[in-house]
Amino acid sequence: MEHAFHTLVDFMIYSKGWTYTLMGAGLVAALGFWRFLTGRENKQRLY
Repeated sequence: MEHAFHTLVDFMIYSKGWTYTLMGAGLVAALGFWRFLTGRENKQRLY
């Protein structure tokens, strides 16, 4: 790891950025999984 943290604030900003990145990736994954589950449903015929 080349990044050196000199203060607690530097570390908190760095970790908060990664937290938001991982939360965004999790949201995209959950949305994709939801679309996978609901996309296989058969459409009902309306006569």
